[in-house]
Amino acid sequence: MSGLVGVALLAVTGPAATAADRSVSEANSVVCGTDDATGLAVSAGRAEECSAALQVAGAYTRDWDGTGGAATTVHAAGTTWSCREQQGSPNPYQQCVDTSDSSRWVTLTS
Repeated sequence: MSGLVGVALLAVTGPAATAADRSVSEANSVVCGTDDATGLAVSAGRAEECSAALQVAGAYTRDWDGTGGAATTVHAAGTTWSCREQQGSPNPYQQCVDTSDSSRWVTLTS
């Protein structure tokens, strides 16, 4: 039974993410909902950022070509965001960071 608890704990805490020049733990994120176009889970660093996070996710998934690689710049929620695929453990995920405030970030995960 303890093995299942360990697996569940790993699933809840998720992988570490890199936002600009600092590390952000998925354990410190708030799930805001799902992206309408992709069904990916949308998370933000703080609950009060959820409205912006959903707007950013929508803008990103409209522009994202799905190939990973280079960063994609999107304009949403009144600012510019830099988005790109990040290597997770074990699955990659998408992350956007506010270019004027790196403490604001959005992740999209499956």
